[in-house]
Amino acid sequence: MEPKYKRVLLKISGEALAGEDKTGLNDEMLEKVALQVKELHDLGIETAIVVGGGNFWRGRSSKSMDRATADYMGMLATCINGLALQDAFEAKGIPTRVQTAIEMRQVAEPYIRRRAIHELEKGDVVIFSAGTGNPFFSTDTTAALRAAEIDAEVILLAKKVDAVYDSDPEQNPNAKKFRRLTHQEVLEMGLGVMDASAAALCRDNRIPIHVFGLADTQNVIKAVYGEPIGTIIE
Repeated sequence: MEPKYKRVLLKISGEALAGEDKTGLNDEMLEKVALQVKELHDLGIETAIVVGGGNFWRGRSSKSMDRATADYMGMLATCINGLALQDAFEAKGIPTRVQTAIEMRQVAEPYIRRRAIHELEKGDVVIFSAGTGNPFFSTDTTAALRAAEIDAEVILLAKKVDAVYDSDPEQNPNAKKFRRLTHQEVLEMGLGVMDASAAALCRDNRIPIHVFGLADTQNVIKAVYGEPIGTIIE
């Protein structure tokens, strides 16, 4: 059986990297992610990653701070996560590049689309950090934008929850799980899978989104083979 996709963009939330710790970085979760990405790499899947920063700071965390300042702080949080993932991947022998939308040449490359595609084609995993480099845009939007730019065939949306629900399953035990949705349904129902600008960008560029839980160590591989886990949005 052949993998369904050749080039994927894996979106990992910062909260997922925190694991049971809720904040910061959890070594066990970094190990889990690294092992799953190694499987993708060994299969020859070209893998790009967008990582969030919510385990350290979210742009909307402060009600008193200037929003742009808070968002820039959130972008820096994604860089911490990107470097942590790079270190975990390289410990497994996976060649990895971190590209940032805000220049910080001492620790990472600046984002350049053609360079990113070249590195993917030669077998490197590319991690996109610092969001889009602009305030008022989430890392969901970054994932949609970068997926469109690099011609990714799918966005693999790895989250703490195992699928898309009509309400928070941690708060509502009767929350309804969706197996399949359209982009338009996500927008019309206001589902929290990703923000509206990201969902619209995926809809307009016909980029499918596969949502699943990161905790199960086989889920990334299952998604790449097209298995119906979590929620598929097309």
